[in-house]
Amino acid sequence: MFGKRGNEGVGKSAAGLAPPPAATSTPATPAMARPLAPEVLAEPTRDPVGQRQPVSSPTLAPQAPARRKPARTELYYDTKSQVFSALIDTIDLSQLAKLDAESAREEIRDIVNDIITIKNFAMSISEQEELLEDICNDVLGYGPLEPLLARDDIADIMVNGAGQTFIEVGGKTIESDIRFRDNAQLLSICQRIVSQVGRRVDESSPICDARLPDGSRVNVIAPPLAIDGPALTIRKFKKDKLNLDQLVKFGAISPEGAVLLQIIGRVRCNVVISGGTGSGKTTLLNCLTRYIDLDERVITCEDTAELQLQQPHVVRLETRPPNIEGEGEITMRDLVKNCLRMRPERIIVGEVRGPEVFDLLQAMNTGHDGSMGTIHANTPRECLSRMESMIAMGGYSLPAKTVREIITGSIDVIIQAARLRDGSRRITQITEVVGMEGDVIVTQDLMRYEIEGEDANGRLIGQHVSTGIAKPHFWDRARYFNEEKRLAAALDAMERSKD
Repeated sequence: MFGKRGNEGVGKSAAGLAPPPAATSTPATPAMARPLAPEVLAEPTRDPVGQRQPVSSPTLAPQAPARRKPARTELYYDTKSQVFSALIDTIDLSQLAKLDAESAREEIRDIVNDIITIKNFAMSISEQEELLEDICNDVLGYGPLEPLLARDDIADIMVNGAGQTFIEVGGKTIESDIRFRDNAQLLSICQRIVSQVGRRVDESSPICDARLPDGSRVNVIAPPLAIDGPALTIRKFKKDKLNLDQLVKFGAISPEGAVLLQIIGRVRCNVVISGGTGSGKTTLLNCLTRYIDLDERVITCEDTAELQLQQPHVVRLETRPPNIEGEGEITMRDLVKNCLRMRPERIIVGEVRGPEVFDLLQAMNTGHDGSMGTIHANTPRECLSRMESMIAMGGYSLPAKTVREIITGSIDVIIQAARLRDGSRRITQITEVVGMEGDVIVTQDLMRYEIEGEDANGRLIGQHVSTGIAKPHFWDRARYFNEEKRLAAALDAMERSKD
């Protein structure tokens, strides 16, 4: 398709493409490619059993049985490297960029098929298809990551340098057979990912947060900070967005607890979702936002945009790291301060991790009811302590009692999420912030998850139980939104299920 470089005088078709090559004794090269270099044609190669192959015959060696090996061998990666190098020498990348993805993929497959034939690699049909797919992914996509990104059962992808990749499936971390050609290829793919959101990763800026087009969170740390090669971590988003009904199906929450969470989201309680890394805080926050009224103006503030709100009136804000001169940084606190001037009805902070907590609490306390955020903490009580610590980090010299009064007047409910030792994720507590007694913040649990044991497969067995609170502190708010009957029914059902 791309014609030969330097042959401008040769006649072309009306579409500007080079005419098809004359028939020869060797296989026809796709029109997008330059002629294969002599050294590509002449290079002898080895087949999978190590026998040297002649280069005179353009035919494929006899096919091996079409059976995919459980793990790729060194020979596979060596063959792939040779084919990839020949492809780069043959293809016209400037013209390839003008094609749509599907056309470019077909052209690359044609050229790679010819390279395999001319270099006389002995490969089975399945091995050849696997090699074709890998090389297309290298040129057009995210390389070896593509098959992992296509799987919806993977929650996390953790690449520790070119030679080691782990994935999380079903709550358990296992090693994958996926690996990269070398650290340079891995870093190139990392740069391709972060450049899509206007960021960069290199020696001068070795740490970067980014996201994939589907919202999956990406973190990259490159050498010299990462000693054994670039470390890439991807927190994947499911293609089908989870909702509370699915969390009930998975056992993360009881049906009565799900109704309670719906009411909490509906009646504009100020909510903080607390939990450890990988406990499902962002997923739960996405579930709660489904119960925001469609006529509310919602503004989200995130380090990397992950939230997927379904409402029509949503403004999404994202922080910005400093540029190469160390200037131009926009912090989470800057975003929270600015969104107060944008007439929000609800403010949602993807993750609270610093002094911006003070601005968020002030917003919650001054008419922005129903605001939400997540925070890293292992218990609701620890969540409150962390808020105090983060306010102190902002340089505020306020008395401890004053800080706790601000927290008490702002937060209505803390939802605790946890990833248990068997890999399952559960909502372990729904806790109300009631008020102050002296200098102490008073809380009460509406629901708890109690572990009762484990089954023969090591899976934990437990249930969500009521604490017997018949009238929560936000009862008046529920009555204001005409939800008190449903709230009473949910609490009563939780109490009966305990018996």
